Amino acid sequence: MVDVVLGLQWGDEGKGKIVDFLAPNYDIVARFQGGPNAGHTLMFEGHKVVLHTIPSGIFRKGIFNFIGSGVVIDPITLQKEMTTVHKIQPDALSRLLISNGAHLILPSHRMLDAASEAAKGKKKIGSTLKGIGPTYMDKTGRNGLRVGDILLPNFSERYKALRDKHLRLLDLYPSIDFDLETEEQKWFDAIQKMQEIKVVEGTYYINEALDKGQKILAEGAQGTMLDIDFGTYPYVTSSNTVTAGCCIGLGVSPHQIGEVIGIFKAYVTRVGGGSFPTELFDEHGAYLQNEGHEFGATTGRPRRCGWLDLVQLKYSILINGVTQLAMTKIDVLDQLPQFSYADKYLIGEQEHTHFPFDLDSAKVTPLYQEVPGWQQRLAGTQAYEDLPEKARNYVSMIEDKVKIGVRLISTGPERDSLVVRSLV
Repeated sequence: MVDVVLGLQWGDEGKGKIVDFLAPNYDIVARFQGGPNAGHTLMFEGHKVVLHTIPSGIFRKGIFNFIGSGVVIDPITLQKEMTTVHKIQPDALSRLLISNGAHLILPSHRMLDAASEAAKGKKKIGSTLKGIGPTYMDKTGRNGLRVGDILLPNFSERYKALRDKHLRLLDLYPSIDFDLETEEQKWFDAIQKMQEIKVVEGTYYINEALDKGQKILAEGAQGTMLDIDFGTYPYVTSSNTVTAGCCIGLGVSPHQIGEVIGIFKAYVTRVGGGSFPTELFDEHGAYLQNEGHEFGATTGRPRRCGWLDLVQLKYSILINGVTQLAMTKIDVLDQLPQFSYADKYLIGEQEHTHFPFDLDSAKVTPLYQEVPGWQQRLAGTQAYEDLPEKARNYVSMIEDKVKIGVRLISTGPERDSLVVRSLV
């Protein structure tokens, strides 16, 4: 079976840590979508590592890590990650494989991304400027280059044809500062380095592993609310971040999906543009941002912060078929005498428990419930019974509202700061 780990909010839920913890229970950890716009942070044995493309199980010995066809790869970013991984664990890259169907991000994709975003002015969607959107556009437009194309005799010609197409498109935008020639040289150097990684027929690799009875953990990137179809459009990413995206990105059938582990923060954050119903603009928002170190792992941008939104969370659980929940950053709430969560929206004069189709035009007012704080340090707690009663009550309230059990509770960034109520 394929168990899936994914984010239930707007990304940055702490997926890397949870995948790293669960990985020893599996034979393969597989990324199924997204690209270097993802930033999964791991903290272990004195190391802090942010992975953008390589799956978060890479530092668990004996476990293979697979980059699926649904992922878009920037060879330059991947080369940097390979160097970091090799320094920490020299043999780890021998357990890394890439699907030949994964698409390549060209330097001109990044150039297009930056020019397009700059041209939007105040209507920017908050792109990470990593070339993700233009790459997926070429994929669906049937113009893209894939990993398997690298060894074709006409690869250079195909690269130039796509690059030249991008340059024609760039004539539509104001000029930007981008040294394409230098970036191209770095890109082709990285392509050579990338060929040290084993490339496989992705669909057959995963399905043959399943036929052998191997267990696979699929690692999602970004979060449900950034899904291209079901997120807060148009302020979304360019791929399907939900459970269904796992089937597409890895080439497995829906009946192979087992557990779906949804990760959410004890509060909510968002990076970039778009509406955010429970966003805080007061001292509480500043507290969450500072105490939670809410700055993007990929971009460094400050994250917008707000109280937990159960309308949004239930919507994400519904879409993904979540079977288990993992809560992160509950320790960020430690010092608060009280805090809040929203369980309904007021739209016009009507109360709603459904997430609106167009969040930007709905003019949502969240209806809050207050929660007494525990004002006790949770960092490092590993046993559920050792959590303060008020913290356990918060967890129980969420379980009662969403009808799904919270099985993992992160009490700090380190690998061992985790309350495990039930192993997957």
